Amino acid sequence: MNTAFKPKHQRLVLVLLALAALIAAALLAIYALRDQASYFYVPADIAANPPEAGQAIRLGGMVENGSMIMAADGVTVAFVVQDGTARVPVTFTGILPDLFVEGSGVVADGRMNADGVFVADNLLAKHDENYMPRELEGMTADEIREEVQETVE
Repeated sequence: MNTAFKPKHQRLVLVLLALAALIAAALLAIYALRDQASYFYVPADIAANPPEAGQAIRLGGMVENGSMIMAADGVTVAFVVQDGTARVPVTFTGILPDLFVEGSGVVADGRMNADGVFVADNLLAKHDENYMPRELEGMTADEIREEVQETVE
């Protein structure tokens, strides 16, 4: 009696083994990244359904005009992020991005503390489509092209 699989059955077994390995790899990746995932919130989301204190989240919105207060240590800043509906107080200790100003967009990675203050670990300043780096301000389009060309060469 011949106990070897037919080629058709061998392919089926190989496909099933590959599929099982792919599913196992995906589950392993999800398990490894479970603590690294951060959910994106706007101030209205936090007001309606606040996340647990200490949960890693991302907060996005606009820096409220007149809300920035620099601490005496020179590296800690407190400000308010708002979305037109709600406001969230934020503190950040570190070097601020160059584009970070009142009235501009910001995305902050961090956690809510028990007092309802968002403690940011990282800030990303957003700019509009009209942004021009300081080094290129006042230059014409042709001068910018020449500058870029010189950099590439």
